[in-house]
Amino acid sequence: MISSEKIAAQEKRMEALGIREDGIVEKFIHGSGSGGQKINKTASCVYLKHEPTGIEIKCQRERSRELNRYLARKELCERIDEIKNGVESKRQQAMEKIRRQKRQKSRRQKQRMVADKRMLSQKKTQRRSSAEE
Repeated sequence: MISSEKIAAQEKRMEALGIREDGIVEKFIHGSGSGGQKINKTASCVYLKHEPTGIEIKCQRERSRELNRYLARKELCERIDEIKNGVESKRQQAMEKIRRQKRQKSRRQKQRMVADKRMLSQKKTQRRSSAEE
């Protein structure tokens, strides 16, 4: 179950982004994928369409319909935030951070790292020799 504080915070964020409930079409549909008979019987998958922007979101991550509603609205907020704020959005910044982490280091960076490791190694070996005396 989602706390009332989280729901209130989400409503506040939606209001700040200019997302109104009457501009959202919400449907509950049967999910797809594994789950067998249960997923064929329950309509816990949430489909949202934000009519002003045309953004469509389908969420069936959790078993609970309420939790999927919350997650779908959260995804909608993130996508609209990305459209409005572009590079400044949190999602965009997180993606850029991962891209930087995965980028291969230059030859100069590698040389510098190895040199730093050697210096640290020498420092530790000097400590060891003085401790043994």
